Amino acid sequence: MKNIFLSIVLLLTVSISWSQRSQIIAYIDMEYILENVPEYLEAQNTLDEKVVKWRQKLDKEARYIEVLKTDLANEKAILTKDLIEEKEEEISLKQDELRRLESLYFGPKGDMFLLRKQLVKPIQDQVYNAIQTISARKKYDFVFDKSSDLVMLYSNKKYDISDLVLGTIDRTRLVDKKNAKKLEKSAPKEPTEKQKQALVKKEAIVAKKLSDRELKKKALEDRKKVLLEKREEKRELLRKKKEALKKKKEALKKEKEDAKKEKENQDNNN
Repeated sequence: MKNIFLSIVLLLTVSISWSQRSQIIAYIDMEYILENVPEYLEAQNTLDEKVVKWRQKLDKEARYIEVLKTDLANEKAILTKDLIEEKEEEISLKQDELRRLESLYFGPKGDMFLLRKQLVKPIQDQVYNAIQTISARKKYDFVFDKSSDLVMLYSNKKYDISDLVLGTIDRTRLVDKKNAKKLEKSAPKEPTEKQKQALVKKEAIVAKKLSDRELKKKALEDRKKVLLEKREEKRELLRKKKEALKKKKEALKKEKEDAKKEKENQDNNN
């Protein structure tokens, strides 16, 4: 039974040792990689500039609070209790505001965290994508970061893939630039000054043609309107003549009838 137990332990030890030997491990130096990525350096400089401005503002507020405290200490002997409480309340409010600003700038979800995420995270994602691409191609089981908290008592340079990661990032950047240039070429180009002048002239000619066409159209409409008015005047004149002629005929007819009646009356009287 004892021999069987020892055999099992030995077998497990050999299996573990064999599995460890069959695993492929590599490491990177994240600090080295990021220091050689231009976009990361630019992002870090932008972040550092913001941090300096925030620190200056916080230092200014802190100095102002110290001045208030000094003034209160110097004047405390001649101030009333109400004035002392008022100044202490002002100092307390300023201190609360200072703590609020510190949290706003450097808190867990403050401006520094958000800006770092905005500027640095896309670059870190490039690094991680490059690591995944290399690991899949080289079939690495583990990739460690030498610059992290992981303690590496010894590291063989031949397992350092930091330069491979940088090379992958550079190739990706070149591909992106080529694609951007293709898009730029395919995009409509800005017309030259000569083309702009020609376009302006063409637009002026088209506008003039449209204007001339509108003027001709208006002149034709005005002429048509005048003709219609003249025709209407002739019709009205003709209508009046017809009415006058009709009235004249009716008047003559009436005169004849009146004369006839008068004659008949005379004949009857005789």
